[in-house]
Amino acid sequence: MSVDIGNRLRHLRILNNLSQRELAKRAGVTNSTISLIESNSSNPSVGALKRILDGIPIGLAEFFAFEPDRPKKAFYRADELVEIGKGPISYRQIGDNLFGRSLQILKECYQPGADTGKVPLVHDGEEGGIVLSGRLEVTVDDERRILGPGDAYYFESRRPHRFRCVGPVACEIISACTPPTF
Repeated sequence: MSVDIGNRLRHLRILNNLSQRELAKRAGVTNSTISLIESNSSNPSVGALKRILDGIPIGLAEFFAFEPDRPKKAFYRADELVEIGKGPISYRQIGDNLFGRSLQILKECYQPGADTGKVPLVHDGEEGGIVLSGRLEVTVDDERRILGPGDAYYFESRRPHRFRCVGPVACEIISACTPPTF
């Protein structure tokens, strides 16, 4: 069984009331380094991980032995969804702690023209979503579709993909991703 270093680090950072920026400063690394590790997009060397953990502070043995309580909460009011996005795309996540979870569910809102970027996203897992309102252009590999209310997508996330709001109104979707990789 592999250890989810990214979610473990995120959980401990938040538990210690540290922002990514503050932890990066304490550890002498860039903010993007912390972000990449927490999103499991980068695996740190043991030495790099030790420097980062010194910024919390927690030792390597404690880090790998740490087992937080799994969330027991089953229901969430709309105002309890956690905003994890910035800018013209809002990502509101169910639950603030994804540690030990195998599924991430988001309510996404793309402002008109909002785009995940010209460089396609590629990561492990699977994802799917249903458009609630507006129009969303979804590109997977070389295939592009414009989806409207009630339309859906589902694909392996290793396939290069991109999302873009088309039309004059915001686009809202409910999406799920496994494992949690956002």
